[in-house]
Amino acid sequence: METVAGKKILITGAAMGMGKLYAELAVREKAGAVVLWDINQAALDETVAELKAAGGTVFSYLVDVSSLEDIEKNAAQVQRDIGDIDLLFNNAGIIRGKYFWDHDNRRDIWLTMAVNSLAIMYIARAFLPAMITGGRQSRIINIASAAGTVSNPRMSVYCASKWAAIGWSDSLRLELEQAGHKHVKVTTVMPSYISTGMFEGVKAPLMTPILTPQVVVDKVWAAMKAGKPQLTLPWTVRLAMLSRGLLPLKLWDLIADKIFHIYSSMEHFKGGRPT
Repeated sequence: METVAGKKILITGAAMGMGKLYAELAVREKAGAVVLWDINQAALDETVAELKAAGGTVFSYLVDVSSLEDIEKNAAQVQRDIGDIDLLFNNAGIIRGKYFWDHDNRRDIWLTMAVNSLAIMYIARAFLPAMITGGRQSRIINIASAAGTVSNPRMSVYCASKWAAIGWSDSLRLELEQAGHKHVKVTTVMPSYISTGMFEGVKAPLMTPILTPQVVVDKVWAAMKAGKPQLTLPWTVRLAMLSRGLLPLKLWDLIADKIFHIYSSMEHFKGGRPT
């Protein structure tokens, strides 16, 4: 896919942060329609105004992606308003950075799993059948995390949600290939810490810089167009994955803790705002 010109794009968590950056790229490339889902009405209205001023054809919906009912209702409305979606960015996410026993069952555990794991499946389920039958080049981009590849203290529930996201996303990719639906590509994105409010206060592990949102968005955009199966950022994420798989667990724990400082990276976390 060389351009998204004329394509219909849906982005969750689109009112601010990286979601807004994806929307700006879509407008810049003259997407046929840019659909924004977010839970923040004020930020959504502001972003819509900016994108329309830039010449975009923009549709916005106030959606709580932790609610299956809200997802299904708004997905049906999108299909009535503009038809089938070509590109889906499952971008919305939340984090709770504390020890597991300090999590509240509903506000922390349930909500994190609902937004980071279940929502991306529900949303894809709503739009994927039309992507399959439509025969057009289509994309599903699932923003997971390096936390879904390496365990980390004070991130247990977040790690669980992103492990689930990665397992589902890459399995979906394989299912589409196996069933012959090769015009629909799935990209699973696994970045390390990004300098958004979501990760405020984290400390970068050794040789792993805190990524800037624009750099990540540009790389994801390129991977989406190429139909790349996975994107890990930076390269040290793959190194950590390889090391954890090859080394005895006690040795890996020692290296991750004392050398790479992964296990202490969340000690001063004070973020948590959605991306």
